[in-house]
Amino acid sequence: MRLAITPPTDPTAYPFAHPIRVRFAETDAMGIVHHAAYLPYLEEARVAYLRHIDRPYTRIRDEDGIDFTVIEAFVRYEVPLRFDDVVDVHVLVGKVTRATFQLGYLLTVDGERRATGVTVHGCVDATGRPGRLPAWIEVAPGVG
Repeated sequence: MRLAITPPTDPTAYPFAHPIRVRFAETDAMGIVHHAAYLPYLEEARVAYLRHIDRPYTRIRDEDGIDFTVIEAFVRYEVPLRFDDVVDVHVLVGKVTRATFQLGYLLTVDGERRATGVTVHGCVDATGRPGRLPAWIEVAPGVG
């Protein structure tokens, strides 16, 4: 595994949070959010974070000519999420290398920790070949 970040459990350590309301379709027969639904939550928060730092994904693709592929994803489930919860997905940038970066996530409901996660992303060009990360990622808010 490439994971090199332990997501902080203190929400104040994160420069950004994105709220998501749990939809009924994301719950299972036990009334809790299915484990597979967490990855789209991380993705939605990641895209919102990029937009927040004035790097919307469409701009990254159209102007920079790159994509960020997900190389690895990890979620630690602590307390189940349930239908209609408003989940704050906190995001920060972790380790950055020449071609990869990691994002740490903290999922909370009313300030209570529910899960943590990490995604590792690789920079690729339009043909899918590995490339160098743009310089702006190294100075993005929350780089740690």
